[in-house]
Amino acid sequence: MVMVIKLKFTYKLEKKEKNTNARLGSFIYNGVKYETPMFMPVGTQATVKTLSPEELKEVHAGIILANTYHLWIRPGEDVIDHAGGLHKFMNWDQPILTDSGGFQVFSLAKPKDITEEGVHFKNQLNGDKLLLTPEKSIEIQNKLDSDIAMSFDECIGYPATYEYCKQSTERTLRWAKRGKEVHHNPNQMLFGIVQGGNYEDLRKYCAEELVKMDFDGYSVGGTSVGEDKPTMYQMVEYATKYLPANKIRYLMGVGDPIDLIENTIRGIDIFDCVSPTRLARHGHALTKYGKINLKNAKYKEDFTPISDVCDCYACKHYTKAYIRHLIISNETFGARLLSIHNIRYLTHLMEEIRESIRNDNILEFRDEFIKNYYGEKHE
Repeated sequence: MVMVIKLKFTYKLEKKEKNTNARLGSFIYNGVKYETPMFMPVGTQATVKTLSPEELKEVHAGIILANTYHLWIRPGEDVIDHAGGLHKFMNWDQPILTDSGGFQVFSLAKPKDITEEGVHFKNQLNGDKLLLTPEKSIEIQNKLDSDIAMSFDECIGYPATYEYCKQSTERTLRWAKRGKEVHHNPNQMLFGIVQGGNYEDLRKYCAEELVKMDFDGYSVGGTSVGEDKPTMYQMVEYATKYLPANKIRYLMGVGDPIDLIENTIRGIDIFDCVSPTRLARHGHALTKYGKINLKNAKYKEDFTPISDVCDCYACKHYTKAYIRHLIISNETFGARLLSIHNIRYLTHLMEEIRESIRNDNILEFRDEFIKNYYGEKHE
């Protein structure tokens, strides 16, 4: 007997930009409307580093991402299940997406440890031998009770031979089928992940086979793994052209501002990346005119905000000189302020991208962005 899955939210395609493949979409969650394209901050350990849920809402975060692998090894999926799920555990009443754990596992595993059953690797905390399978990944995500779960896939590095990519892509499809068969959380969407390296026929094959399995949405995987930007954009184009228009498309691990624009143009709806908080911890701020390093001595007596057009808490109340002092002094508050600013920069950028789709002028918006952000440096 087929179980009818009642999803917490359903994606609605609102508009296609007339000159590109950019899309404006939306979904309703707990009575609140969220729009795509959207950037998702990453909360690896069930927290976006240094920020509270209230601060995330103030910077207009919508969905946030949590990491299945890290939550599996600490505190464990059963602890979170007993807490009532990830939402209650971390006090977050907006959507949560969990990745499959695959990317982290493959960074820890050796090629010989990747088998048809799953991936063998060592727990990075205590050295215990572990096995992560497609079924186990879904079981963990079911217990975490995220709103969007990801299929367990083999993340292909770059460069990789055609033969390796073909074998890996076929395994990813077998794993996707196995994971889907054991997915039993009626309030959780499940996304399939399109692999295939930089080979169009493999991307096409993987996308079409996943669509036959009828996932709730689709992700483009295997990007940001060492390739240059033109190759990344090509990989995305290879995948998105074969995905259904009425399902969400997610590009994993991409957060460079120009990549958000370029991949929106190519039909992506949601993005995630650790970059805004990682940059913040190293003293970097994102601005309309490029990335700046507040450790630079020229900001020592700069008593202006990071950006005079930003509405975030950091820009409303503090100066570059003060934040520089905090960063140089290794004060956590400095990283917090820059994290608030950088995430708000990206959520505001997505607001501007959505407006450009409404106005059918995203190509002009991209060109103006490049002129401001890169100046003469960008080719």
